[in-house]
Amino acid sequence: MQKKITESDLDSKERKGILIAGNVLADRVKVIDAYPGKQMLANIISVSDAVGGCVPNTAIDLRKIDGSLTVGAAGMTGDDGTGGYVFAQLKKYGVDTGYVRISKTERTSFSDVMSVRSTGERTFFHFRGANARFSPDDLPVSELDCRMLHIGYIMLLDSFDRENAEYGTEMAKFLCEAQAAGIKTSVDAVSDESGRFAEKVLPALRYTDNAVMNEIEACAAAGYVPRNAGGSLDLKNIRAAAEKLLSCGVRERVIIHAPEAGFILNADGVFTAVPSLDLPDGSIKGSVGAGDAFCAGCLYGIYNGYNDRCILEFASGAAACSLFCEDSVGGMRSADEINKLISETPRKTGVIQ
Repeated sequence: MQKKITESDLDSKERKGILIAGNVLADRVKVIDAYPGKQMLANIISVSDAVGGCVPNTAIDLRKIDGSLTVGAAGMTGDDGTGGYVFAQLKKYGVDTGYVRISKTERTSFSDVMSVRSTGERTFFHFRGANARFSPDDLPVSELDCRMLHIGYIMLLDSFDRENAEYGTEMAKFLCEAQAAGIKTSVDAVSDESGRFAEKVLPALRYTDNAVMNEIEACAAAGYVPRNAGGSLDLKNIRAAAEKLLSCGVRERVIIHAPEAGFILNADGVFTAVPSLDLPDGSIKGSVGAGDAFCAGCLYGIYNGYNDRCILEFASGAAACSLFCEDSVGGMRSADEINKLISETPRKTGVIQ
């Protein structure tokens, strides 16, 4: 039987650090010259292996941003070479792997990532593997010792996404228990074409302190279209989506990011928008992991008490660093280097008017 955490337990020690839970996988990144039409051919220019998924990407990014920060990982791999590779990378950067479980029956999850060289746009072909087996039973809240818990991705964690008659989903129940234990919670989702965003995402928001999603995910969950017919951001719909998500119970802030800008709507109803950095032509090598890099920047800002504008400014700098490398974590820099990049790089104009 799990020990129930009481207020006296919380008072007896100060929680510290950030635990990143959820999808653990490897990316097989293939840079291509163009995305082919049906039955057509595209050329693969380069192939590389890298960690992938919410847990390795966000956890390693946080450690690269600040090597003094306590960061843990929680998830599941298979008992195979791919899982061993992911473990080795997490340990290389000083991430605590104590909550990463090993399945004896399932292979480690992986994604084949097709990244278009000229634009950095990418498409994912995903094998769910051991991630589908990772469940709240593998992560007892009573055993957690962290100040913040971030979990992703909703829509790609089968056991957490299962229906729960009382809470809506098992993810919602898990987050409720974490909040009750005094842990600040945050979530991320993944873009897919199932059409079940509202069903899987909205129940979890009731027990979420900070929700971080891209414009596609946020608008899909809220029932809005993120872009106008010409392809530009529909700022009215972005704000409406943030308002809808906040109304579902998010305690502190809804954070939405897009290639052009980042947005925060906080619990006081204050809406903040910050354009992305305007990077020089030719500097972008790929966008794999850029969303997780932005999320890592947000988590770092929240953990350190930044105001909303500073959170978005720092997160945009972290995301920009990620774009400098083809894989998901190779481009990340320290907090000082990120701040230097922010101070020296202009921001995009005309995107949040």
